[in-house]
Amino acid sequence: MARNVGDEEMTLGMLSAEKANGLDEEAQRHTDDEGDVDGQTANSTQDKPKLRNLFFDDGKRRIDFILAWTIDHKRPETARQARQVFEENLIKEGLELEYDTRGRDVNFVKVHAPFDVLKRYADILKLRMPMKMILAEQHMKEKYSDWEEDDFGLIVNRTRTSNNNVASKTPLPSVGARLWNNTIQLVRKFMVPFHYDETVLPTVSRSYSCPYSSSREYLFEIPENKDEYFSKAIRSWIVDYILRRQSFNVSNSKTFSFGIKKMLSDGFYSAAYPLHEGHWKAGSANNARKVLFDHWANWTNCLKFQPIDYIRFYFGEKIALYFAWLGFYTLMLVPATVVGLAVFFYGLGIMSTNIASKELCDPHNNITMCPLCDARCPYWKLSDACSHAKASRIFDNGATVFFAIFMSLWGTLFLEFWKRKEATIQYKWDLTTFVQEEEPPRPEYLSKLENWQIFKMNPVTGIQEPHLPFWKRRFPIFLASYSIMLFLAAIAVTAVIGVIAYRVSMLAALQLIPQHVSSNSTVVATTAGLIYENASLVTTVTAALINLAIIIILNVIYGHLAFWLTDWECLRTQSEYDNSITIKLFALQFVNYFCSIFYIAFFKGQFVGRPGKYRTIFGGRQEECEAGGCLIELCIQLAIIMVGKQLIQNNFIEIVVPKLIKLVKRKCSKETREQKLAKTPWEKDYILAPAESMSLFYEYLEMVLQFGFLTIFCAAFPLAPLFALLNNIVEIRVDANKFTTHLRRPLAEKSANIGIWYSVLYGISRIAIISNAFIIALTSEFIPRLVYTSRYSPDESLSGYINFTMAYFNTSDFAPSDRPKDIHLGVISMCRYKDFRNPPWEDPEYRRSTAFWHVLAARLAFVVVFENVVVVITSLISWLIPDVPTILKEQIHREAYITNEIVLKTELRRAQGEDLNSLGGAHLSDENLRYSPHHSEDIELKKRSPSTGKSKSGSQIYI
Repeated sequence: MARNVGDEEMTLGMLSAEKANGLDEEAQRHTDDEGDVDGQTANSTQDKPKLRNLFFDDGKRRIDFILAWTIDHKRPETARQARQVFEENLIKEGLELEYDTRGRDVNFVKVHAPFDVLKRYADILKLRMPMKMILAEQHMKEKYSDWEEDDFGLIVNRTRTSNNNVASKTPLPSVGARLWNNTIQLVRKFMVPFHYDETVLPTVSRSYSCPYSSSREYLFEIPENKDEYFSKAIRSWIVDYILRRQSFNVSNSKTFSFGIKKMLSDGFYSAAYPLHEGHWKAGSANNARKVLFDHWANWTNCLKFQPIDYIRFYFGEKIALYFAWLGFYTLMLVPATVVGLAVFFYGLGIMSTNIASKELCDPHNNITMCPLCDARCPYWKLSDACSHAKASRIFDNGATVFFAIFMSLWGTLFLEFWKRKEATIQYKWDLTTFVQEEEPPRPEYLSKLENWQIFKMNPVTGIQEPHLPFWKRRFPIFLASYSIMLFLAAIAVTAVIGVIAYRVSMLAALQLIPQHVSSNSTVVATTAGLIYENASLVTTVTAALINLAIIIILNVIYGHLAFWLTDWECLRTQSEYDNSITIKLFALQFVNYFCSIFYIAFFKGQFVGRPGKYRTIFGGRQEECEAGGCLIELCIQLAIIMVGKQLIQNNFIEIVVPKLIKLVKRKCSKETREQKLAKTPWEKDYILAPAESMSLFYEYLEMVLQFGFLTIFCAAFPLAPLFALLNNIVEIRVDANKFTTHLRRPLAEKSANIGIWYSVLYGISRIAIISNAFIIALTSEFIPRLVYTSRYSPDESLSGYINFTMAYFNTSDFAPSDRPKDIHLGVISMCRYKDFRNPPWEDPEYRRSTAFWHVLAARLAFVVVFENVVVVITSLISWLIPDVPTILKEQIHREAYITNEIVLKTELRRAQGEDLNSLGGAHLSDENLRYSPHHSEDIELKKRSPSTGKSKSGSQIYI
């Protein structure tokens, strides 16, 4: 099983600021943590803040992990014995322990992994470690003397002419290649203001690596202080690997009494975590955590790129990959925002100049509309819907189709470019050959089945594990679980029906305003008249706000029930559990958020019927679209739910609530300043919130739902990318701040991709194509306008379009109980309604007209053409854009070949008795020794100087 891990070069970048302040490693080892509480620093003899104590009491052995426990009053002897056995097994494994039992409530075990243990597990797990640069240098001089790295990190062949000493590239780059390179350089220059400070965080480049072997140490650059060879992230990861495999039971009666996760689940330990490198507040000593806060998590960096490599060094690949994906997604929103704003301003420009809008707003047309409800609602003038119709034209115009096609292509390009970006990250972080290890059973799974009598051998580990028969045990539970899920989804649908009933009744109530408003109060009459004129808008907005409140409440309920159902299913591994909870929560929240939007987009106004013969549900008329159409209502609903979700969940819950909780805790705390200063680093980290495995899940879920808002309904709301961009700029810093300041340091887990979320994003992008096709065809007025101008308009303009879309109804055909009681407009013999039907003087009356079938055929044809064209184009784009860049494929093959050649030649020289120790001493940052080809990510990191290939600070870090 191959494992790919980075090196300790984080120290070179992170501690450069510390060295600049005169804080060396020796000082770090022998200072305590007094100046590390809430940004307060203790005055030392040199008036410098002290670094956090990360070592045992001897000041030499580094603390790699902390185990904490509280006294278990229910079973103290059982817990003590389990801890004793577990810790004895850790010592047998080679780990070194030191105890801190001074606390009254919480006790701690400090864990240190000696170099021999780290070396042994690096060999077992085949961790990829950097090779000596001097070996690569010698091989490159022999094999690739005419090859070197160009300004873009790519390898080119340079030959020298016989007449002069000027280098020239061979072969000569094509015009397209030169144009592309010039474009990249221009983009890089434009992006310079958005880069982070390279003087603090130097550019990270890649070096050759191969699986570590203790028998071939001469291949690797091992420093004089061997404890510094493995990075802190690797050290904690190896310790966690050991902790997860040690038994805590004396007898073998309980086969599955092993692992730190099981002990945490049983309550024998209360926490297990690696330490943060120091404090993050102003005035604290410089450390890796503070550097990340100052140059990444701080709000002053909200428009800066992220130092992804340094995030990886501190938090590990899994968390760094999330932030890399979020940053890439946010960057891709920029072109979508520009196009969306262009479409919006185009709509604003044509809002008042549109011929159809002018006809609708012209009171001289004197078009009297049929009542919006039976009996109580009066007749009304079409010109009353003028403002509604004008607002609708902002979003319902020809540019809507272009924007829908653009966003469909944008979604595909985003996913395709992310795959390429992900491949580059995998290569740079040595994840191309990463294989997930065989997962042990979940502690909760083993606890539930502790007395289970049916066992089955695991084909991988060979261990007898509790087994749940599928048809007798699992199938009934799954059936019940997903039946409950369908019921929960039905609750969301029921809530939407309730909101529909509110809209119908609210609109009917507002129609009665002219009958009940007294003319004695001018203010009341004016306000009531304003509400009456915008009755549809008022109803839509209030209904959307009510729907948003219901969505937030249901989300809380869904979250608890989804976890309860997944726990009930008793899944064996953590990945099975994570996938199951992902499906449940995403499905429930998808229905919850999008149910009302789907109703407005595809069902409202489609099956209303006609005056005198309306279709009813539970005795009431169905909702119908206003004269301006349903698209504006869809836009309002989408905007309120999307923006409201971001403001309430993303900003209030994630920013305001934690600050309020922290403020309350601080006010309620009775600790004095001296007591806070006296706390050890492990005590301070213990009181932080635990970094749970589901932390990233909710972040991904939040962004995936946002992606759904952007793509599935983009035709109705071109400003969605703008709001998403603004939200994500804030979201990156909120998440960064949370991981840096509010949570314990998470374990540096490894992950080669974003997992199941890519499949979810791909499915959403496919749904979006169908959704936008039907929104344009059914909800917008684009197709009827197109049919009118091409088939019915005498001058191929929209003149007369409003009259074309209005059918006639003879008011004498109303049933006596349905006739309006309000006759303030006088006696009306003929009213109009929005539909394509025959007038009452034609036979057969009120039947679908020929125009209706023309429009319907055009709508269906548009859906078929739109879907097929977009699907073909997106599929062609996916086929044309390779998942892995061609140059990266060549780089991977070249590195594999060169690495193998280095190993073979070095082994040969060793067999011939050559002293390989004489090859040591090459410093990684020595630019003169850098001949190996590297694939850099200068767009994501920093632009190098074209002449030297170095960062602006003149320094680089190799991994």
